[in-house]
Amino acid sequence: LIINGIHSGEIEGKDASMILLREILVTKEKEKMLDNVILLVIPVFSVDGHERFGKYNRINQNGPEEMGWRTTAQNLNLNRDWMKADAPEMKAMLKLFSSWLPDFIIDNHTTDGADYLYVMTFGIEYFKNSYSETELMLRSKFAPFLYEKMNQTGFLSHGYVWLKDWVKGLDSGITEGPGAPRFSTGYAAIQNRPALLVETHMLKPYKERVFSTKVAMEAVIEFCSDNKVEIIELNGKADRNSIINLLEKKEKLPVGFKVSGKSVKTPFKGVKYYKEKSEISGDEKIVYTNEKENLVLDLFNDVQIVKEVSVPNLYIIPSEWSLIVERMRLHGVKVDTLKEDKIFDVKRYRFSDIKFEEKPFEGRNRVSFTINEYYEKRKIPAGSYIVSTDQRTIKVIVNLLEPEAEDSFIKWGFFNAIFEQKEYFEAYVMEKISQEMIKKDPQLKKEFDEKLSLDEKFKNDPNARLNFFYERSPYYDSQLNVYPVMKVE
Repeated sequence: LIINGIHSGEIEGKDASMILLREILVTKEKEKMLDNVILLVIPVFSVDGHERFGKYNRINQNGPEEMGWRTTAQNLNLNRDWMKADAPEMKAMLKLFSSWLPDFIIDNHTTDGADYLYVMTFGIEYFKNSYSETELMLRSKFAPFLYEKMNQTGFLSHGYVWLKDWVKGLDSGITEGPGAPRFSTGYAAIQNRPALLVETHMLKPYKERVFSTKVAMEAVIEFCSDNKVEIIELNGKADRNSIINLLEKKEKLPVGFKVSGKSVKTPFKGVKYYKEKSEISGDEKIVYTNEKENLVLDLFNDVQIVKEVSVPNLYIIPSEWSLIVERMRLHGVKVDTLKEDKIFDVKRYRFSDIKFEEKPFEGRNRVSFTINEYYEKRKIPAGSYIVSTDQRTIKVIVNLLEPEAEDSFIKWGFFNAIFEQKEYFEAYVMEKISQEMIKKDPQLKKEFDEKLSLDEKFKNDPNARLNFFYERSPYYDSQLNVYPVMKVE
């Protein structure tokens, strides 16, 4: 699967694909490329973004003369939408993805950032977020093959250049790490499929960027053709072993990563640059020259797992949250419906320390929280949704439904209504009830007095003092801040 124009201002992939398809289908000079490969090509993913055509859409980019826009008509960035699938374009893409289930994915882009000599940079998911044998194949076999092909054609290439500090520039070093599932390649990783992020350098001439992209695509097609049996078998093995490892062997699934402060030295083909005081910003600015320079940079690529979760046998989703189920089915997840009432022992989550981001991100106000677990026996009504994790999309399911996962539904704000208190007390009513509660429970009075002595803010807040009793009364909403999705372990 070749994806172009997910950001339609970064459009050389479309032109490169059209040239390649012409050589395969019209002139026939490269028709043998399809002998062992089925090729799916999306010329332009963000169609509305592509039609927002103009000369001034990419301030950092050297051509073409006109290009499309970064986002959709709804101002959504499709390469942040792979999990939440808010955009209609992404809904269509996920239907295609789950029906075809491609064995290798290419996502063509143009990069921003520093200046250097490389025409092309690549992002490859081999940082603990992919199936272990897939990572090994990508690192030891595919990456060397790809870089050799690029070098043979004269296009200097490097791993994706992500600056450790975007203000300090290359002085701070560069980092490599796993992509979150909101991104195309990170999403492919949790679908157990290898993927390549193609990022041409924005300042290189457009023609070079187009033809280097074409060479990269040809290299991937050749690799897939030469290794078709291995790739197909490896993808199937990744699907099967993900279930075995997470369900039968009870291994935990990593859902959070960080790049540590450890670094190694790496050669880097750059250009000379210096820093000087800017009269405009008043800050120090970086000035790149046209003089080549072989640099040695710090490369930070020591990836550590910071969050991992146990995988249950089932998730239970109440019928009123059908929107979640609709989105999950787009991802190829099989969801059943409970035919009759049934009692389950379930694991629940109650949230505290809830904080919403002040500004929306991709049309949603994301939320963070502290998770508190508890167990209960609960009668689940007929019509509730049952999601078994015993299916090939097991990693997708967990990343969508586990609150600790960075791109889970709840962190993207799909469940924000559960954090809203809908019933409130009148002070004069709560005063009376509080007195009655103290009379019946001396220990409660002791807890109240202790909090008064230790918490000055609480002591001086009349509403908080009354709320202390309200939260401990039978009138308090027992479902406030409780995650509706339940787990059966």
